[in-house]
Amino acid sequence: MSKISAIYIYPVKSLSGIQLTESKIIETGFKYDRQWMLVDQNKQFLSQRRLPKMALIKTKINKQSLIISAPNKSDLVLSLTPKTQHSIHINIWGEYCAAETISQQANQWFSDFLDQPCQLVYQAKNSIRQVDQNFSSPDDRAAFSDGFPFLITSEASLALLNKQMGLNLSMERFRPNIVISDCTSYEEDTWRKIRIGSIDFRLPKPCSRCSVPQIDPATAISDKEPLRTLSQTRKWNNKVFFGQNALHDSTGLLRVGETINIIESGLANPPL
Repeated sequence: MSKISAIYIYPVKSLSGIQLTESKIIETGFKYDRQWMLVDQNKQFLSQRRLPKMALIKTKINKQSLIISAPNKSDLVLSLTPKTQHSIHINIWGEYCAAETISQQANQWFSDFLDQPCQLVYQAKNSIRQVDQNFSSPDDRAAFSDGFPFLITSEASLALLNKQMGLNLSMERFRPNIVISDCTSYEEDTWRKIRIGSIDFRLPKPCSRCSVPQIDPATAISDKEPLRTLSQTRKWNNKVFFGQNALHDSTGLLRVGETINIIESGLANPPL
């Protein structure tokens, strides 16, 4: 039976993630997942698509602190319950929502490392980011993720892709939240509803991939793979796909090792 083999959160959008053995699920997804984000002077969100160097910034959670580290810099230590300063409206994929500024010290730390003026913001408590209503219910919420609370991938799909490429790329490149083992390659394409522990998930839409998986998380150097091979094997409607976006029906706790119960399946999506 399929089970969870890894759990990842990404406290600051587009920075490196943290691998966990368990994580609480709150209204917007995993606790602390993409609750912080960097924006530029125009209040537009920043990501590795524009600044690959963001891949070199590491995150760690220690007790009540979020610790940010980068090569040749002293660590930046932030509270997990920040005392925010001002409310601003930020732009994430053309959607405007409220966010809270943290501190000038944090802004300067990131601006210095990235050679780009930027601000660190936190998702405001009263900020409601609805998930695309074409694929969700009115109550579904997200933090600062691209669109959905969860991204699910499988070890078997990556193993097949690596075999096709003749490489050994890590799952980190695909930035999943939940990694599944003990299933066939791309079996997740057929899942519509699954249950893990006591929590039900809907998988309404496959994940189309941008340039980020081409960036080596260890060096921030971009190459042609895996998009070159995905464009030959996983292309549909002029997009390439790897992984499934997911929504949760309740809150709770998820642990590595928990089994996946398939509640509803259907035709492969994308239809490849």
